[in-house]
Amino acid sequence: MDGPAALAFEERSYTLPQLDAMTFGLAAVLADRGVGPGERVALMSSNRPEFVVAVRAIWRLGAAVVLISPAYKHAEVEHALAVTGASHAVGDNPVLADLMPMYSLDDQIEPGIGEVSWPDKDPDADALLVFSSGTTGMPKAVRHTHRSFGAAVRHWREALELTAADRLQILTPPSHILGILNVITALDTGAWVRLHRRFDLQLMLSHIESDRITIEMAVAPIALALASDPDLEKYDLSSLRYIMWGATPVTPSIAERVTSRTGVPWVPAYGASELPVIACNPIHGARLDSVGRAAAGVTLRVVSTEGGDVLGPGQAGEIWARSESVMAGYLPAEANSDALIDGWYRTGDIGTIDGDGWVRLTDRSKEMIKVKGFQVAPAEIEAVLHGHPAVRDCAVFGVSDAATGEAIIAAVTVTEPVDTDELSELAIELTELIGDRLAKYKRPSEVIFVSDIPRLPSGKVLRRVLKERYGRSSDK
Repeated sequence: MDGPAALAFEERSYTLPQLDAMTFGLAAVLADRGVGPGERVALMSSNRPEFVVAVRAIWRLGAAVVLISPAYKHAEVEHALAVTGASHAVGDNPVLADLMPMYSLDDQIEPGIGEVSWPDKDPDADALLVFSSGTTGMPKAVRHTHRSFGAAVRHWREALELTAADRLQILTPPSHILGILNVITALDTGAWVRLHRRFDLQLMLSHIESDRITIEMAVAPIALALASDPDLEKYDLSSLRYIMWGATPVTPSIAERVTSRTGVPWVPAYGASELPVIACNPIHGARLDSVGRAAAGVTLRVVSTEGGDVLGPGQAGEIWARSESVMAGYLPAEANSDALIDGWYRTGDIGTIDGDGWVRLTDRSKEMIKVKGFQVAPAEIEAVLHGHPAVRDCAVFGVSDAATGEAIIAAVTVTEPVDTDELSELAIELTELIGDRLAKYKRPSEVIFVSDIPRLPSGKVLRRVLKERYGRSSDK
């Protein structure tokens, strides 16, 4: 090895010079295939070192990376390619390969050299497109430029007090904004990082011990798994400075249970695909009742959902954020109509900011359901349900869930009366139908059969009424 390891994956380790050589090699291959400045390249890959190499190679050529979740099914990938206009593809997923010619990351990436005339990087050109669902149905693409994503990396490094001495492991999908942000920030800082194929609690704990991990990243399912693990005390977690909780609001009872058993504190943070770092708790003195204060470089305000007035400390309204790290906009373009107003990003989250700047989130004005950090559009699931001949009407809503942030409930009315046993079978059939058509995390936790779907005269579903009638909280 030429230099210290920068990235580890299973039994393999890579130094930065090795990653650079692989990056140059793949960039040369992609350039021969026509990838250049202004192009958009779809990347659909599992967690692996080649994913990191592909991102860096695409950026080296001045092109933009279109991150597609490996959980996506055929229709979702087809939509992602159409809405972004991706002209090339890289990955290890057969769904993407079926839709367009793809460079396979399973092929050997031959090292290249850096003494090549690479194009200059335009800081205001698109660098990254990630997907965030909209209330109209299929996901929309969030566009980040090199400038905006670079700002997000700087803000995240500062918020986490990350240094080259830190050691991280990434178990969340890199196609999600938190995953890609963690990977790029760690490498850009010079910190050591381990990638995992997927989340496995015992593997995660054993590597905290053996790799002397200093910062652990967690979302709600990981936090719940930690709190529920009977063998948690058997692992030496003393190297951890803290565990960062992101993607969903903290469940205090779960976080406190982990800390009482391990002595490791939590650092809650708040972000979105559209603005990756919005707020973060201080590393020392973090609170579980708040997502923190505005990150350095981010300005926040609370705006009335009725009159649009800017509200004062402690008053509840929609959280708006402004920063150099805000997205350039959405694709399709019509999704931009009310997302950005005079440079302010409307988060859709309802909350308060007190006189000391602490942010508390209480609700969301948008209809999105947030499952394990992923946004799910009810309309997308409803479109699948409406295609079943036994479904007369339906509506999808979310309820609080300790393990996933929110759980998806599908309320259905049937075309013909059926008995209880048939309803149970139909519920399984509908759940499997959604699982076949959409990503796994979009499957309902429960299908309930109701007499009617409450709607306004305009046809708009009254989801709040459904929650009041049939909702349940699984917070522990």
